[in-house]
Amino acid sequence: MCQYTVEARDGILTDWHFVHYGARAALGFGLLIIEATGVQPEGRITVQDLGLWDDSQIDGFARITKFCHQYGAAVGIQLAHAGRKGSTWPDQPTASAGVQPVDQGGFVPVGPTSDPFPELAVPHALTTEEVAAIPQAFADAARRADAAGIDVVEIHAAHGYLLHQFYSPLSNTRADIYGGDFDGRTRLTREVVEAVRRVWPESKPLFVRVSATEWLDNGWSVDDTVQLSMILKDMGVDLIDVSSGGNVLAPIPIGPGYQVSLAQQVRTQANVPTTAVGLITDANQAEQILRSGQADAVEIGRAALRDPGWAEYAAAALRAPSPMAGPYRRGALHRSK
Repeated sequence: MCQYTVEARDGILTDWHFVHYGARAALGFGLLIIEATGVQPEGRITVQDLGLWDDSQIDGFARITKFCHQYGAAVGIQLAHAGRKGSTWPDQPTASAGVQPVDQGGFVPVGPTSDPFPELAVPHALTTEEVAAIPQAFADAARRADAAGIDVVEIHAAHGYLLHQFYSPLSNTRADIYGGDFDGRTRLTREVVEAVRRVWPESKPLFVRVSATEWLDNGWSVDDTVQLSMILKDMGVDLIDVSSGGNVLAPIPIGPGYQVSLAQQVRTQANVPTTAVGLITDANQAEQILRSGQADAVEIGRAALRDPGWAEYAAAALRAPSPMAGPYRRGALHRSK
């Protein structure tokens, strides 16, 4: 969950991030996935996002990874490119809404075409050569993540960000090798995965986050996701993180666990491990998803923002041992037999 707190605008981790992720490690989360991190400066959602486009950014990630490992948490990172959804104002109480203009510190976003996301800036339409350079940016960021000791890379190809913009028929109307049919529209995602898997150690998992459906009849579908997931599995992707929507305005039936069935369909039909996400807030709800085989893991987002001790409450509800680090164990909840 993006924090938008890099006030220096240099992509470097701050004390806020150290406290934010460190607290959740000490309180028992098993895997912390660091928020969407730009592989290029123009790949950020906002100018106050994290980045891994330069070696100077490695040390901050190494510091936080070392701390989280000390208290038993693995650390992942979302490597991302916002594409046409870039250069928005940071989501802070005093911030404006919508686009941060260039003359106010923003930047020109990029996309598969010059068509903007509704109410956002008109993007620069990437040339074929510019698109072809993006996989290397992801690979370079993955190399830096490895140097920082990070355990998992998750390529962010969901929620209407650049890779999703390319594989969706609703936002990609290009006529070159990166457009057209399914093969052309998924080419960039496949090239990014290939480039990252080449530099990311085989011993470390590689995840890809996808939007399994755009919730529109003529958009990207679950069947498309299954087909892509089968390809990505053969390319060395270990898990598909199944979300939905974000690329176009659509009626999404939001409710508790509303995306779990998507994770189950991808898991079953593509024969690949998946995670379930989206309004999963209760321990028993999460446990049932795992025990029923709907997904292989559950990710907690907004509930973890509200409560850094969510893992302790979940463990207590399931009568499991407290996952909290030693200094916090006196605060463990009572377990009834």
